Amino acid sequence: MNDNKPYQSFTELTVWQVARALKNEVYELAKRLPADERFRLADQLIRASRSICANIAEGHGRYTYKEQSHFCIQARGSLSEVQNHLIDVMDCKYLSKEEISSIESKVDDTGKLLNGYITFLRNNINNKE
Repeated sequence: MNDNKPYQSFTELTVWQVARALKNEVYELAKRLPADERFRLADQLIRASRSICANIAEGHGRYTYKEQSHFCIQARGSLSEVQNHLIDVMDCKYLSKEEISSIESKVDDTGKLLNGYITFLRNNINNKE
């Protein structure tokens, strides 16, 4: 991030970029699920993955660090939902563990970045608000 820049768009946040990559991979995975899961598991996976990015973006648009942190915590909940649905995909034997290992890695990476961002926001709550 350029320190001379007064405003950073949410699209410039690494955490949002990684969540976006996860969302895109989830979408591709969802297209591989059986047709009878199109409006069930596939829809749930896609909506939860979109919610991660949307909450990061919405929080970024809020005025206070406390509000921003709240939305990132919501995003973390959606990330957990995605992880749960991926377990459902494996349990139903729609895809093997090997087939979704790449996406599991992105879930972990997104979670680490999201937790780091939440920590950053919480530190700013305690120091500036």
